Amino acid sequence: ASLPQYGSFIDDLRLYVRGGSGGMGYPRLGGEGGRGGDVWLVAHERASLRAIKERHPRKRFVAASGANSSVRALKGEKGRDCEVQVPLGISVLSEDGKQIGELNTAGERCLVARGGLGGSLATNFLPCKGQKRIVHLDLKLIADVGLVGFPNAGKSSLLSKVSHAKPQIADYAFTTIKPELGKIMYADYKQISVADLPGLIEGAHANRGMGHKFLKHIERTKQLLLVVDVSGFQLSIKTRFRTAFETILLLTKELELYKEELLRKPALLAVNKMDLPDSKDNLSELMKQLQNPQ
Repeated sequence: ASLPQYGSFIDDLRLYVRGGSGGMGYPRLGGEGGRGGDVWLVAHERASLRAIKERHPRKRFVAASGANSSVRALKGEKGRDCEVQVPLGISVLSEDGKQIGELNTAGERCLVARGGLGGSLATNFLPCKGQKRIVHLDLKLIADVGLVGFPNAGKSSLLSKVSHAKPQIADYAFTTIKPELGKIMYADYKQISVADLPGLIEGAHANRGMGHKFLKHIERTKQLLLVVDVSGFQLSIKTRFRTAFETILLLTKELELYKEELLRKPALLAVNKMDLPDSKDNLSELMKQLQNPQ
């Protein structure tokens, strides 16, 4: 079966940003040109990377130039800033992968390109150009619970039963391609969001399968819920069969190899598919192994 196409979810975007040029100085009267505008990223609850891409297909953001100095206004006005609304949970990276900033709460701002200085005595009254660069916006989903498990462990099915999410559910070992976010709403309006993250394929930390794309979303969940098939897991005829206990060891190893601090998050274990034959025996065997992991 071909993998389902999820075209609508984007979790990284490249932008070209440029600060405005400064305004010309006025040599005869010592007038200073206005500074160019800056380019800011501003976190907004309803923003999405997809919306940026649709509204600005060229993905270019340039701030306005500063006003020239004149007889009427010796000090030129500063150019207008350019503000780009981005979703919450964004890491801003430079072209070479260095982090410039993070935006996690609504209203947070990050300066990505400075405007150039206006012309003045110090610059021979000639203005400076604004800063220009390429920035990468890297989105990490924020959820209260992150569902972690191998493909076909029943994460999507579990998510569809406890929340209003309508994930794609299949009975073969395929990996959920995009993170699904489900919201569970209680009578007292308490909400829990659950991210069903693309299933881990063995070796995800080395970026096999959807490896890193998946693991970066786990970093921002408040706690982990490991979902394990009680009867074990086998990815294909070529890979060996793993018992439920071995899949738990593999999952935790995978998380640790990606980022050790993931293991400090509170974690719960859900043993799934208890309606299968032999599941009671498999569960008591798993409980024994969990109590004496060595």
